[in-house]
Amino acid sequence: MIDYFRRHLGVKLLLSYLAIIVVGVVVLIIASQFILPTSFNRHMNGEAGMGMRRGNQGFGNSAEMSQLYVDFRASFNEALAYAASAAMLAAFAISLFFSRSVIAPVRAMSLATQRIADGRYDERVQANGTDELAQLALYFNQMAEKLDQIESMRRRLIGDVSHELRTPLTSIKGSMEGLMDGVLPAASETYQQIHAEADRLNRLVDDLQELSRVEAHAYRLDIRPLDISTLVRTVTKRLTSQAESKRISLDFKLDPNLPRLLADEDRVVQVLTNLVGNALQYTPADGRVTISAKRVDDNVQFSVRDTGVGIPPEHLSHIFDRFYRVDKSRSRQAGGGSGIGLTIARALIEAHGGRIRVESAGDGQGSAFIFTLPIAR
Repeated sequence: MIDYFRRHLGVKLLLSYLAIIVVGVVVLIIASQFILPTSFNRHMNGEAGMGMRRGNQGFGNSAEMSQLYVDFRASFNEALAYAASAAMLAAFAISLFFSRSVIAPVRAMSLATQRIADGRYDERVQANGTDELAQLALYFNQMAEKLDQIESMRRRLIGDVSHELRTPLTSIKGSMEGLMDGVLPAASETYQQIHAEADRLNRLVDDLQELSRVEAHAYRLDIRPLDISTLVRTVTKRLTSQAESKRISLDFKLDPNLPRLLADEDRVVQVLTNLVGNALQYTPADGRVTISAKRVDDNVQFSVRDTGVGIPPEHLSHIFDRFYRVDKSRSRQAGGGSGIGLTIARALIEAHGGRIRVESAGDGQGSAFIFTLPIAR
């Protein structure tokens, strides 16, 4: 029986209500028994005095007064017993109603939790009112929504990774079968092709490991004041040869007297290198890529603008999603990348307390990746 009470919150609430009611009734009975004699004598003496002043005989002798008190007390106790019983019954019914009203949403959330644990992430509970239980139901629904999104992302990630791994593995397998069957010549060109696919597979695995570390925050940021001009020059110096090979103008435009940046140097260089590398990849010959920086309130706003192929409006909201490509036909071999770099860039920028976004007027109109980082104080 005790274990039953411990396991059921509704029973605990009902018993707590009843305990309060019983204590109140007991206090009422005890207090009335102590107060009753004094109150009776005061009122009877008052009435007797008034009767004597009016020439009446009052309420009789002391024996009659005692009998009157005994009869009055008996009638009072009888009325009190009936009233207390009626109050207990009414209080029990009301306590049962309120305890059930409290338990009902809790039980609904408990059942929904079990269904979510079984993999039904679309489960939701009804939130009525604005009290704490309604807020709890609202937070529960938000948690369920997040779990549903995470599960969808997990499934999509598995599918995307499987697709990305299948392409180079299929190419390697096909080349090896061709060598074994004598269809492909055992020449250096064939081996170079197999090596390129293996290297492509290795880069994909490295990207996945980096994405896993970044999203799990399993890395340490070396936050310190940085000179913005030095960062930008490091990136442009690293990518100048790539720009020159495609006859693309790579330059930068920095506002004068920029404050020092408070960030991890290696991670900021990684983000800028990724963004500028993407801009060079999707900008045709004789195009332009420009890196700029300016102060906006307590942040420095960087932008990487290009005159490249642009991004259609319907793709802008998904550009930072894992493995997302605007042109689905692009592969890593064709220069499309794995679709992980921008996801890593967003995670790194947000880890610094900044924000990143993309702007584009559409196909052939170029694009701009803009992000902010805090300044050093």
